[in-house]
Amino acid sequence: MRLARTAAAALAALLLPTTAHTATAHTAPTVGAATAPLRAPGQTVTLPVRDALARLPVRAEDRTGYERSKFKHWIDADKDGCNTRAEVLKAEAVVAPVQGANCALSGGRWYSPYDDRYIDGARALDIDHLVPLAEAWDSGAYGWSTAEREAYANDLGDDRALIAVSAASNRSKADQDPTTWLPPAAGYRCPYVTDWVADKTRWGLSIDAGEQMALAQTLGQCPDIPVTVILAR
Repeated sequence: MRLARTAAAALAALLLPTTAHTATAHTAPTVGAATAPLRAPGQTVTLPVRDALARLPVRAEDRTGYERSKFKHWIDADKDGCNTRAEVLKAEAVVAPVQGANCALSGGRWYSPYDDRYIDGARALDIDHLVPLAEAWDSGAYGWSTAEREAYANDLGDDRALIAVSAASNRSKADQDPTTWLPPAAGYRCPYVTDWVADKTRWGLSIDAGEQMALAQTLGQCPDIPVTVILAR
């Protein structure tokens, strides 16, 4: 569970990113800001967030050919009866839900950092892809294999990738990037853009010029905290 998702979300920008939903063993060396990284899946990279932003490739985006169905989700990767949506809900609950047959969840309470509110019951929540599927497609996923897109859509290896939020805030965001949408809760904007940069770094995605400007502008008002990312590809 990501502890920053509490009423103290405004302080989360001062904290390091927390551990992932699923622990991942990795022995690859950490890459410092002064070293040009050689990307390899499983490699661990640690950079101040502004340096990480500066290393993201800047390219024009193109949504030609995008279909949401090209990112298969939600799957039950570990075959325990709970799909990705349920795994995120269980991991992020403030008050744990009761798990019934076929991983049906009842009760429980969650904190939605996008709009700074607590929500009772899983049905009022969406699981947001921090970097939306359409945005990922635009930024490089158009060239990925089917398996890579499925892995992205169900990424439990980094708790910044998927987040339980109110359905209203998620649908307000839709497939927008930080150029046109930031969380209504102003105290969560620094963690949001920091995590956005981390997620794009993890998956080797690009940014466009407007996105770069919007991220830099917001991060200019935030602590330049280090982000640690395990590269997925």
